[in-house]
Amino acid sequence: MEASSKAGEDRLTKILLALAGLLFVAVVALGAYALGRETAPASTAPSTSDASAPAEFNYDVLNQIRSFLDRYYVNPDNLDDETLFNAAVNGMLGVLDDYGTFYMDPTTVSLDTTVRGAFEGIGVNIVQDPEGILIAAPIANTPADKAGLKTGDLIVAVEGEPTKGWTPEKAQLRIRGQRGTKVTISVRHADGTVQDYTLTRATVELKSVGTTPPTGALRDANGAEVTDLGYISIDSFSVRTAQELDAAVKEQMAKGVKGLIIDVRNNGGGLRDTVISSADIFLNSGTVLIQRDRDGSQREFAARAGDLAAGIPIVVLQNKYSASAAEILSAALRDNGRAVIVGEKSFGKGTVNQSERLANGGALFVSVAYWLTPAGVRIDHVGVIPDVEVLLTDEDIDQQRDSQAIRAVEVLRSQTRSP
Repeated sequence: MEASSKAGEDRLTKILLALAGLLFVAVVALGAYALGRETAPASTAPSTSDASAPAEFNYDVLNQIRSFLDRYYVNPDNLDDETLFNAAVNGMLGVLDDYGTFYMDPTTVSLDTTVRGAFEGIGVNIVQDPEGILIAAPIANTPADKAGLKTGDLIVAVEGEPTKGWTPEKAQLRIRGQRGTKVTISVRHADGTVQDYTLTRATVELKSVGTTPPTGALRDANGAEVTDLGYISIDSFSVRTAQELDAAVKEQMAKGVKGLIIDVRNNGGGLRDTVISSADIFLNSGTVLIQRDRDGSQREFAARAGDLAAGIPIVVLQNKYSASAAEILSAALRDNGRAVIVGEKSFGKGTVNQSERLANGGALFVSVAYWLTPAGVRIDHVGVIPDVEVLLTDEDIDQQRDSQAIRAVEVLRSQTRSP
């Protein structure tokens, strides 16, 4: 995906290798439930005759202020309409102190991919470079990959326009486009040669589930490779995640693993129904999630029989960037006795949100309910506490050692050791 890696930079300094995903980056899934952007079906606004509706407030003063600034402000070049509008909206929502109530500007809406799990483009991960737009990695089996683009190639122009000074977001907007259309990019290779590529845009599907650990292989505290335990990472909960997870679990079980690590570190959330289906893969019964609405009514979401992991021990790895749907999975498996949580306290995002598409192409997300763990615990602004706390140290990062995964291996082996 032609995706910005600004959030990923922090990840690269905090963990051994980046896991795909950005905190609360999700496509606007209007009319569907999402967690991390937990969207509920849009509701009809109350009529003005509704006695319970609050009195209408006069916001004309905002336009009065704007008009006054236009007439008298000493630096009129600083009066950018979009910037002032975004500041006003974000200021209004910011005082609510609610992770789940926020405004998404039209550009962000158009670039978001996590919940949908796909976009139309050429299929490259990109980062900003002083000389242009650097290809961090092409996505397998995409137009960019098939054309032979490599990690380290520099996109120096798009349709003849130099990319020096471009942000990744601007590059995304220019490179992406309708499937079947063409885009020409000029690429400088590592040897200094520049080559033009005319690529046909296609639908690029983003995998949210993987089976390769950040360090390339599971290892124990002695550095020995671990082959009797399985590893699955979940980067987000998109529309295809449960299907991908189902296949990954079956693949690991076919290898005869004795225990399983489920890694949701840096997973910022996703669709409610998807995480319920994902948790259900490891459960035969019990409650996955409790939703508490504003009137205090509660709804429970129950698991169905069919534990694909056949009861083998599970460790869930989480960190402070594990949020919302990721927290639901951790709590559901732990509270139902199916997993031990290893890592850090999670982010603490525990609301269900209703999304509303706005006239300017942006979107508003509003918290309409809280979700609770199966034990009835509300985690919003609190987080899920791990059973075994392990913090990555500077030494771990310098030595490329995943101490959290190493501890997960130890926990699983203590449970799988023969009496």
